[in-house]
Amino acid sequence: MTDNRQRRRFTKEFKTEAVELALRSNKAMIEIAGGLGIRPELLYRWKSDYMASKEQAFPGSGHLHDPEEEQVRRLERELRSTQEERDILKKALAIFSLSDRQAGKAPR
Repeated sequence: MTDNRQRRRFTKEFKTEAVELALRSNKAMIEIAGGLGIRPELLYRWKSDYMASKEQAFPGSGHLHDPEEEQVRRLERELRSTQEERDILKKALAIFSLSDRQAGKAPR
């Protein structure tokens, strides 16, 4: 039997406020999670992430925790794009050079 429930997504603000509530409150994490309508395991994971790096916790979809790693990924994508453009230009140059030679024109 398949489960057609969609995965719920929570904003950074919601996660941060949930963790801060858990840290300030005298209630148990299970009780707080129940009140927020989330699983206790999720709240424990959010708390762990938050305590590890408050400023960089919960970066969002597709973002890395470390800004340097994110910059490396961006530069790698940029490099691949530039290499593809270069390869296209090389092929175009070869095609135009071939057509110039066949037409009897002198190369420039």
